[in-house]
Amino acid sequence: MNAMAPEYVTLHAEVGDQIVIGGPTVGSPGRDGEVIALHHPDGTPPYDVRWSDTGRTSVFFPGPDARIKHLHHRTSAPTDRIRSARPTAQGDRRT
Repeated sequence: MNAMAPEYVTLHAEVGDQIVIGGPTVGSPGRDGEVIALHHPDGTPPYDVRWSDTGRTSVFFPGPDARIKHLHHRTSAPTDRIRSARPTAQGDRRT
């Protein structure tokens, strides 16, 4: 492998982990949020994230400045935490 080639790392998250993103420029604040649902059983992106600064939830595709803080211990099988795309009676998405 070329020593100058970039290293790519696939992120893996679990429900309850924290996503931290660096600010867009040096000295500007970053952003963080909680992973509230997974789209894939292996914990790879994208993730449903509730952002701490707004309380809003969005589908998040991490970029190179994103980091995951694992804040808990695994207690259930990964398939127990996969987001269901089927709407509930109120029209909300299940998480």
